[in-house]
Amino acid sequence: MFYLVATPIGNLGDITLRALETLRNVDLIASEDTRRTGRLLKHFDIHRPQMSFHEHNEEQAGAKILRLLNQGKSVALVTSAGTPGISDPGFTLMRRVIGANIEATMIPGPTAFVMALVLSGLPLHGFTFRGFPPRKSGRRRRFLEIDKDSPHTLIFYESPYRIKSLITDAIEVFGDRPAALANELTKMFEKIEKGLLSELLNLFQDTDPRGEYTLVIRGKDQSTD
Repeated sequence: MFYLVATPIGNLGDITLRALETLRNVDLIASEDTRRTGRLLKHFDIHRPQMSFHEHNEEQAGAKILRLLNQGKSVALVTSAGTPGISDPGFTLMRRVIGANIEATMIPGPTAFVMALVLSGLPLHGFTFRGFPPRKSGRRRRFLEIDKDSPHTLIFYESPYRIKSLITDAIEVFGDRPAALANELTKMFEKIEKGLLSELLNLFQDTDPRGEYTLVIRGKDQSTD
Protein backbone atom coordinates (compact mmCIF):
# COMPACT_ATOMS: atom_id res chain seq x y z
CA MET A 1 0.00 0.00 0.00
CA PHE A 2 1.26 3.47 -0.90
CA TYR A 3 0.40 6.39 1.38
CA LEU A 4 0.84 10.10 0.67
CA VAL A 5 1.04 11.63 4.13
CA ALA A 6 0.64 15.38 4.70
CA THR A 7 2.83 16.77 7.48
CA PRO A 8 2.85 20.16 9.27
CA ILE A 9 4.08 23.23 7.39
CA GLY A 10 5.34 24.71 10.64
CA ASN A 11 3.42 24.00 13.83
CA LEU A 12 3.86 20.34 14.76
CA GLY A 13 0.49 20.40 16.50
CA ASP A 14 -1.15 20.37 13.07
CA ILE A 15 -0.27 16.74 12.38
CA THR A 16 -3.30 14.44 12.28
CA LEU A 17 -3.89 11.27 14.28
CA ARG A 18 -4.16 9.31 11.02
CA ALA A 19 -0.81 10.64 9.88
CA LEU A 20 0.86 9.55 13.12
CA GLU A 21 -0.77 6.12 12.97
CA THR A 22 0.29 5.65 9.35
CA LEU A 23 3.90 6.72 9.93
CA ARG A 24 4.16 4.36 12.92
CA ASN A 25 2.97 1.35 10.93
CA VAL A 26 4.44 1.54 7.42
CA ASP A 27 7.48 -0.50 6.44
CA LEU A 28 9.30 2.52 5.00
CA ILE A 29 9.02 6.32 4.94
CA ALA A 30 10.20 8.00 1.73
CA SER A 31 11.18 11.57 2.63
CA GLU A 32 12.02 14.62 0.56
CA ASP A 33 14.25 15.79 3.42
CA THR A 34 15.26 12.94 5.74
CA ARG A 35 16.76 15.27 8.34
CA ARG A 36 13.62 17.37 8.62
CA THR A 37 11.39 14.29 8.68
CA GLY A 38 13.74 12.74 11.21
CA ARG A 39 13.09 15.62 13.60
CA LEU A 40 9.35 15.14 13.12
CA LEU A 41 9.58 11.42 13.81
CA LYS A 42 11.76 11.96 16.87
CA HIS A 43 9.29 14.52 18.26
CA PHE A 44 6.47 11.97 18.08
CA ASP A 45 8.66 9.01 19.11
CA ILE A 46 8.23 7.21 15.79
CA HIS A 47 10.91 4.70 14.83
CA ARG A 48 10.58 3.66 11.19
CA PRO A 49 13.27 3.44 8.49
CA GLN A 50 13.59 6.30 6.02
CA MET A 51 14.91 6.64 2.50
CA SER A 52 15.54 9.81 0.54
CA PHE A 53 13.21 10.72 -2.33
CA HIS A 54 13.65 14.12 -3.96
CA GLU A 55 13.98 15.79 -7.37
CA HIS A 56 17.64 14.78 -7.77
CA ASN A 57 17.14 11.03 -7.22
CA GLU A 58 13.49 10.50 -8.09
CA GLU A 59 14.14 8.08 -10.96
CA GLN A 60 16.35 5.66 -9.01
CA ALA A 61 14.57 6.07 -5.68
CA GLY A 62 11.17 5.79 -7.36
CA ALA A 63 12.15 2.48 -8.93
CA LYS A 64 13.18 1.14 -5.52
CA ILE A 65 9.90 2.25 -3.96
CA LEU A 66 7.92 0.52 -6.70
CA ARG A 67 9.87 -2.71 -6.15
CA LEU A 68 9.06 -2.61 -2.44
CA LEU A 69 5.40 -1.92 -3.11
CA ASN A 70 5.22 -4.80 -5.56
CA GLN A 71 6.71 -7.02 -2.86
CA GLY A 72 3.80 -6.16 -0.59
CA LYS A 73 5.59 -3.58 1.53
CA SER A 74 3.86 -0.41 2.72
CA VAL A 75 5.50 2.94 1.94
CA ALA A 76 4.59 6.43 3.12
CA LEU A 77 5.72 9.45 1.12
CA VAL A 78 6.23 12.74 2.95
CA THR A 79 7.42 16.06 1.59
CA SER A 80 9.63 18.47 3.54
CA ALA A 81 6.43 20.16 4.73
CA GLY A 82 2.78 20.06 3.73
CA THR A 83 1.08 17.85 1.19
CA PRO A 84 3.13 15.50 -1.03
CA GLY A 85 2.71 15.99 -4.77
CA ILE A 86 2.27 19.77 -4.62
CA SER A 87 5.41 21.47 -6.01
CA ASP A 88 7.56 18.42 -5.29
CA PRO A 89 8.41 15.13 -7.09
CA GLY A 90 5.61 13.22 -5.37
CA PHE A 91 3.54 13.86 -8.49
CA THR A 92 5.84 11.74 -10.66
CA LEU A 93 5.89 8.91 -8.14
CA MET A 94 2.11 8.92 -7.89
CA ARG A 95 1.88 8.57 -11.66
CA ARG A 96 4.19 5.54 -11.54
CA VAL A 97 2.17 3.99 -8.72
CA ILE A 98 -1.02 4.42 -10.73
CA GLY A 99 0.66 2.98 -13.82
CA ALA A 100 1.69 -0.10 -11.83
CA ASN A 101 -1.88 -0.60 -10.51
CA ILE A 102 -0.69 -0.33 -6.91
CA GLU A 103 -3.25 0.60 -4.29
CA ALA A 104 -2.75 4.10 -2.92
CA THR A 105 -4.44 6.52 -0.57
CA MET A 106 -3.79 9.88 1.03
CA ILE A 107 -3.69 11.12 4.60
CA PRO A 108 -4.79 14.75 4.13
CA GLY A 109 -3.46 17.67 6.11
CA PRO A 110 -1.86 21.11 5.84
CA THR A 111 -1.28 22.86 2.51
CA ALA A 112 0.29 26.31 2.52
CA PHE A 113 -1.46 27.69 -0.55
CA VAL A 114 -4.95 26.86 0.75
CA MET A 115 -4.26 28.61 4.04
CA ALA A 116 -2.79 31.65 2.27
CA LEU A 117 -5.74 31.83 -0.13
CA VAL A 118 -8.36 31.75 2.62
CA LEU A 119 -6.53 34.31 4.76
CA SER A 120 -5.95 36.63 1.79
CA GLY A 121 -9.57 37.75 1.61
CA LEU A 122 -9.40 37.52 -2.17
CA PRO A 123 -12.08 35.68 -4.20
CA LEU A 124 -12.28 31.94 -3.51
CA HIS A 125 -14.86 30.88 -6.09
CA GLY A 126 -12.15 30.36 -8.72
CA PHE A 127 -8.40 30.20 -8.27
CA THR A 128 -5.30 28.90 -10.04
CA PHE A 129 -2.32 27.51 -8.16
CA ARG A 130 0.85 28.07 -10.22
CA GLY A 131 3.54 26.80 -7.85
CA PHE A 132 7.11 28.11 -8.19
CA PRO A 133 7.72 30.42 -11.18
CA PRO A 134 10.89 30.11 -13.30
CA ARG A 135 13.97 31.64 -11.71
CA LYS A 136 15.07 33.91 -14.55
CA SER A 137 13.15 37.12 -15.16
CA GLY A 138 12.50 36.63 -18.88
CA ARG A 139 11.06 33.15 -18.43
CA ARG A 140 9.21 34.25 -15.30
CA ARG A 141 7.46 37.08 -17.14
CA ARG A 142 6.41 34.74 -19.95
CA PHE A 143 5.13 32.35 -17.27
CA LEU A 144 3.07 35.15 -15.71
CA GLU A 145 1.76 36.32 -19.09
CA ILE A 146 -0.16 33.04 -19.43
CA ASP A 147 -2.55 34.16 -16.67
CA LYS A 148 -2.59 37.89 -17.42
CA ASP A 149 -6.25 37.85 -18.48
CA SER A 150 -7.44 35.13 -16.11
CA PRO A 151 -10.33 36.20 -13.84
CA HIS A 152 -9.23 33.68 -11.22
CA THR A 153 -7.21 34.43 -8.11
CA LEU A 154 -3.59 33.42 -8.73
CA ILE A 155 -1.32 31.72 -6.19
CA PHE A 156 2.46 31.36 -6.34
CA TYR A 157 5.18 29.91 -4.12
CA GLU A 158 8.55 31.65 -3.96
CA SER A 159 11.81 31.58 -2.01
CA PRO A 160 13.13 34.56 -0.02
CA TYR A 161 15.84 35.03 -2.66
CA ARG A 162 13.40 35.77 -5.48
CA ILE A 163 10.20 37.07 -3.88
CA LYS A 164 11.05 40.72 -4.63
CA SER A 165 11.81 39.87 -8.26
CA LEU A 166 8.54 37.95 -8.55
CA ILE A 167 6.48 40.86 -7.21
CA THR A 168 8.34 43.30 -9.48
CA ASP A 169 7.61 41.17 -12.55
CA ALA A 170 4.00 40.65 -11.43
CA ILE A 171 3.47 44.42 -11.34
CA GLU A 172 4.96 44.70 -14.82
CA VAL A 173 2.73 41.94 -16.24
CA PHE A 174 -0.52 42.28 -14.26
CA GLY A 175 -0.46 45.89 -13.17
CA ASP A 176 -0.70 46.97 -9.54
CA ARG A 177 -3.42 44.57 -8.38
CA PRO A 178 -4.68 43.76 -4.88
CA ALA A 179 -2.69 40.89 -3.42
CA ALA A 180 -1.61 39.15 -0.22
CA LEU A 181 1.77 37.85 0.87
CA ALA A 182 1.92 35.01 3.39
CA ASN A 183 5.06 34.05 5.27
CA GLU A 184 5.95 31.65 8.11
CA LEU A 185 2.43 30.18 8.12
CA THR A 186 1.49 28.35 11.36
CA LYS A 187 4.81 29.42 12.94
CA MET A 188 5.50 31.88 15.74
CA PHE A 189 6.10 34.82 13.39
CA GLU A 190 3.29 34.06 10.94
CA LYS A 191 2.43 37.04 8.76
CA ILE A 192 -0.02 37.71 5.96
CA GLU A 193 0.23 41.18 4.52
CA LYS A 194 -2.50 42.58 2.27
CA GLY A 195 -2.50 45.48 -0.17
CA LEU A 196 -1.52 46.40 -3.70
CA LEU A 197 1.47 44.58 -5.16
CA SER A 198 3.52 47.78 -4.94
CA GLU A 199 2.70 48.05 -1.24
CA LEU A 200 3.82 44.49 -0.66
CA LEU A 201 7.06 45.18 -2.49
CA ASN A 202 7.66 48.21 -0.28
CA LEU A 203 7.62 45.95 2.78
CA PHE A 204 11.14 44.87 1.84
CA GLN A 205 12.63 48.36 1.81
CA ASP A 206 13.83 47.99 5.40
CA THR A 207 13.47 44.24 5.90
CA ASP A 208 15.18 41.38 4.10
CA PRO A 209 12.94 38.49 3.00
CA ARG A 210 13.16 35.39 5.20
CA GLY A 211 11.45 32.02 4.89
CA GLU A 212 9.22 30.68 2.16
CA TYR A 213 6.49 32.92 0.73
CA THR A 214 3.06 32.39 -0.78
CA LEU A 215 1.89 35.23 -3.04
CA VAL A 216 -1.83 35.52 -3.79
CA ILE A 217 -2.93 37.94 -6.52
CA ARG A 218 -6.44 38.98 -7.53
CA GLY A 219 -7.47 37.85 -11.00
CA LYS A 220 -8.28 40.28 -13.76
CA ASP A 221 -11.43 42.31 -13.14
CA GLN A 222 -13.03 42.28 -16.57
CA SER A 223 -15.13 45.34 -15.73
CA THR A 224 -12.25 47.63 -14.76
CA ASP A 225 -8.91 46.22 -16.02
